[in-house]
Amino acid sequence: MDNILNFTLEELQNWMKDNNESAFRAKQVVSWIYKEIWDFNLMKNIPGELKEKLSKSFYIGIPKVIEKFESKIDGTKKLLLGFKDGNLIETVIMKYKHGNSICISTQVGCRMGCKFCASTIEGRVRNLTAGEILSQILVAQKLIGERISNVVLMGSGEPLDNYDDVLKFLELVNAEYGLNIGQRHITLSTCGIVPKIYDLADKGLSITLAISLHAFSDEKRKEIMPIANKYSIKEILDACKYYIEKTKRRITFEYSLVKDVNDSIEDAKSLGKLLSGLLCHVNLIPVNEIKENSFKRSSEKTINNFENTLKNLGVEVTVRREMGSDINAACGQLRRSYIELSSNN
Repeated sequence: MDNILNFTLEELQNWMKDNNESAFRAKQVVSWIYKEIWDFNLMKNIPGELKEKLSKSFYIGIPKVIEKFESKIDGTKKLLLGFKDGNLIETVIMKYKHGNSICISTQVGCRMGCKFCASTIEGRVRNLTAGEILSQILVAQKLIGERISNVVLMGSGEPLDNYDDVLKFLELVNAEYGLNIGQRHITLSTCGIVPKIYDLADKGLSITLAISLHAFSDEKRKEIMPIANKYSIKEILDACKYYIEKTKRRITFEYSLVKDVNDSIEDAKSLGKLLSGLLCHVNLIPVNEIKENSFKRSSEKTINNFENTLKNLGVEVTVRREMGSDINAACGQLRRSYIELSSNN
């Protein structure tokens, strides 16, 4: 059986024709799904015979909410979601003045090995399908009873390591017949898989590309990000320049500040020099402390000094506002603690 959420409207129309059904039925079925009716038998204007065909060929792959936490500080919600094969992922819903944002996963686990991230500790289990990526938004909207307006592909997994399904997800989430979330409201975060950045640039999308940089030199980057052993910063920046040229979109560089590792004034000056003249924005992220490593968060004074140094060098920069700090909202922490607890019982 196939997860119907993986199908575009056109693909479902073709399935209808192949199964001796009218193509317009596809739009009816899709309409029900986006109205949060996730049982074919409850779709009122669908004939009984078609309901039987649908039930034999498809399932509606909505994950179960295994655990839910809500921040008492800012209302951020973190969900542990379970798929029918038993795999778990995390999704975070953040409420801002400009609307609801969601941080979604693209893989179960991750194989990139970044030392500051809990998602990657046990590697990648499998990729998520386009429909499974989409389903996180459907679950979130039903839970909060409000529309999600901004999407960040920055949860568990490396989106460009699941390139084809992520591209199809972008098509599905942007479709007028579905959630109709504009590409300019979508951010894709990557640790820098250079060939895929070029491929993505050639698609001419309007999404925001975010690069997890976290260091100004290859030597420093290799200490915390294994991907740096494959692609140099120069290669990444060349790919970014190509992306900017092709899309006319500003790039975001994410920089996690780690005490005594990459947070000195000299680090800031070197980073500013590296990014000088590039159409970009730096997002400074006070590192999330996890028990699996010794990384410590930089002091507020160090963070402010780093930010001001970049500003003085003409680099656009902001410090990311912490969301859900009291519920371990950093990716990977909830899934990992749940698995550890389950294995000990």
